[in-house]
Amino acid sequence: MPFLESLRGYQSRVETALAHWLPAADIQPDHLHQAMRYAVLGDGKRIRPVLVYASGEAFGVDLAVLDGPACAVEMIHAYSLIHDDLPVMDDDDLRRGRPTCHKAYDEATAILAGDALQALAFHVLAHDSTIQVDAGQRLRMIDTLALASGSRGMAGGQAIDLASVGKQLTITELENMHIHKTGALIRSSVELGALSLQDIGQHCFKKVSHYAKCIGLAFQIQDDILDIEGNTEIIGKPQGSDLARNKPTYPNLLGLAGAKQAASDMHAEALASLENFDSKADILREIADYIVKREK
Repeated sequence: MPFLESLRGYQSRVETALAHWLPAADIQPDHLHQAMRYAVLGDGKRIRPVLVYASGEAFGVDLAVLDGPACAVEMIHAYSLIHDDLPVMDDDDLRRGRPTCHKAYDEATAILAGDALQALAFHVLAHDSTIQVDAGQRLRMIDTLALASGSRGMAGGQAIDLASVGKQLTITELENMHIHKTGALIRSSVELGALSLQDIGQHCFKKVSHYAKCIGLAFQIQDDILDIEGNTEIIGKPQGSDLARNKPTYPNLLGLAGAKQAASDMHAEALASLENFDSKADILREIADYIVKREK
């Protein structure tokens, strides 16, 4: 299928680029560099890099220009997973079907690996010579990823998540948590792809940004559904872990049928945002379909 071929092409492309940007495993401090590579390389959906490529291609940007931004968002994502899995956070032993970073190495090394990946992400955006925008727009790209990663984005969402365990949230509060925790980095992935074009129009930029907000929420809702319906071997982490920790989820608030309807609504709204885009945005449309139909 053309979509699956494109998906595999994007995934393979970012895997090669990541292997290039990550420090080699035999360079000192080798134990830390091995942990970084362990956490980033290998099996993974690569949804965020895929969105960078798909968004950029929707605006006619060459794939080679998008490698750096794609790597940067995946490094931020990998760092967040390392830290989320720690005993002081979600205390998970399994990630992507294998031991989490702190289990494969140790907690101190895992923390440092996450810290180093976060720093490396911004180094890539600052220094990648293939990115073809002026200094002002490159700074805007760096700022976009920084905001999505910090207290007003992903880190803030994780803080809200930790504070919400065992509490009954309203649907508005739950949506706000996930707009930050999961949605911010997904949104920045689409925005980085668009910002890789120097003369991106603000109207088009706002449309793809809204698309990204919608699929970010749909992604999280589907994650919550898979926590109930998924198979541990397929989803790569323990099924029912959110339920066991008494975390607020969409099925918990809306019921399973209501959560599926909410994902469908977000999917429809995402597609509506792209209604004036031509066929170059078809891959974005198909990614929206994939997000609500995925099994892992």
